[in-house]
Amino acid sequence: MKNYLAFLLLFLSLLAGKAVGQELTGSDVSDRGLPPIFDNSYDAQRDSRIRQYLSAKRIVWMSDRSGVSVVDASNLLRKGTGQADLVHSNFAKLISKEGETPGILFDFGKEIQGGIQIVTDQPANQKPIRIRIRLGESVSEAMSDIDTIQGATNDHAMRDFTIQVPWLGVMQVGNSGFRFARIDLVDADRELQLKEVRAIFEYRDIPYLGSFKSNDDRLNTIWNTGAYTVHLNMQEYLWDGIKRDRLVWVGDMHPEVMTINTVFGKNEVVAKSLDQARDITPLPGWMNGISAYSMWWVLIHRDLYKNQGDLQYLRKQQKYLVALLDQLMQKTKDNKESLDGTRFLDWPSSENPKGIHAGLHAMMIMTLEAGAELCQILDEPAQATRCKTMATQMKMYVPDANGSKQAAALMALAGLMPAEKANADVIAIGDCERFSTFYGYYMLQAKAKAKDYTGALNCIRNYWGGMLDMGATTFWEDFDLAWTQNAAPIDELVPDGKDDIHGDFGAYCYKKLRHSLCHGWASGPTSWLSEHVLGVSVVEPGCKTIRIQPNLGDLQWVEGTYPTPMGVVKVRHEKQADGTVKSNIQAPKGVKVLR
Repeated sequence: MKNYLAFLLLFLSLLAGKAVGQELTGSDVSDRGLPPIFDNSYDAQRDSRIRQYLSAKRIVWMSDRSGVSVVDASNLLRKGTGQADLVHSNFAKLISKEGETPGILFDFGKEIQGGIQIVTDQPANQKPIRIRIRLGESVSEAMSDIDTIQGATNDHAMRDFTIQVPWLGVMQVGNSGFRFARIDLVDADRELQLKEVRAIFEYRDIPYLGSFKSNDDRLNTIWNTGAYTVHLNMQEYLWDGIKRDRLVWVGDMHPEVMTINTVFGKNEVVAKSLDQARDITPLPGWMNGISAYSMWWVLIHRDLYKNQGDLQYLRKQQKYLVALLDQLMQKTKDNKESLDGTRFLDWPSSENPKGIHAGLHAMMIMTLEAGAELCQILDEPAQATRCKTMATQMKMYVPDANGSKQAAALMALAGLMPAEKANADVIAIGDCERFSTFYGYYMLQAKAKAKDYTGALNCIRNYWGGMLDMGATTFWEDFDLAWTQNAAPIDELVPDGKDDIHGDFGAYCYKKLRHSLCHGWASGPTSWLSEHVLGVSVVEPGCKTIRIQPNLGDLQWVEGTYPTPMGVVKVRHEKQADGTVKSNIQAPKGVKVLR
């Protein structure tokens, strides 16, 4: 036996390229994170995420509550270990007989990205057992079939599928965005012994450096929900949604990047995703086929540089940026935008061509002005001058927003019309009616420019808060307050006489259950509250100089933090009896604060 162990040790050490007794050094370990036994021919990528296993918070529904075909289901709410054992206790049983297919619906408490882990026990029949798994962002989605009626799909991520699970073993499966999971026993005349059903939560393990807290718990929850929504979409790349589309949509990225700057500070997922969009879109192509999305790429880089001050990274964009700005300036006629490609702002504005034209014209001005800023930084003075001149000329033409809140917001931000007029004549009409979760951020920005902080706060409370009232733990692809009038929340079975907030509404690409209930572009209130209520705005690139000007509206106090490359800024504002605001500000070394 001793000779065998000695031989085995020698064999393993030779495979590792080491003599017996010689220690491994850092240089012996592959920079790809592989054990030294692997040679350099392996091309490996280390996952930037971690995984945690979550036990269900509650059982929403069972096909049988009499204890005949579903037995001891409450055992599945116990804290799990992920390990099968030979004790044969504390498990649930699903028993199929006489044509019954027993099932259980689990609620994991919050939306997550990941899959399902199943631990089985030891029934008499050792053959694998077929089960059906349905993942859902709402109860109704997890209870649905793939059909053309309610809109449930397997687009982009499998959320309804049948698999085999082993006898006395562990199975891990699934990759989608969900909160609810339904498991049904498919095989007839079988007994499924379930010891554990846990969610596999995949996410980036990063600290929340930014924060926001006030005397209004609803606003606090909205800030945190927006932060969490984007966090879930920070997978290997920065996605738009974790159920669908799970793609890098550059326009969606702008509010997401603003949230990342506010909450997490610098994160590699931003540069990785921006560079991917650039590398797969050689000019004269438009990113994602949409001219506005190439403009958003420029605006993101301006705002990213403003927050992070990473000149080395910005210089890597120089050649593409200058050429893209040339291309944009060629897409004008008589000082009006004449962009080709898909002409798109957001879905709710897509049936208003006049509004789209007005919005794109405003975006062109914003992009050329941002491009001029970047070109000045990148030692491209001639291009900077061309961009400034073109933007100035384009401001001589003022298009008609045609009632579009999206277009009016962009026109206000571009300086095409006074923000007060855009707000009073268009954006504030009906309060937050005809808001959208994507462009709602720019409507809030226009309201702030018009000094309508009270109106903005009310829209945040009512519109984004309306999703919370419907059971949301993340913000949605789109939302309309009118949907809520007779609707059941997403965490309940829909009773007779009630509307299904998920399955009965939506339009365009997000009809009914296909609707994404975790979409990063909906996180706008998070960065908006930090910028305008907590009052932190960046003056000098890299946060070398920041301005702190709070706008408390009807709040009594607000406090929070803001991440900078030099460290975290801490702020607290308290409204005094005479209406003035007392502020306490702590800034790290290297950050100058203007008031």
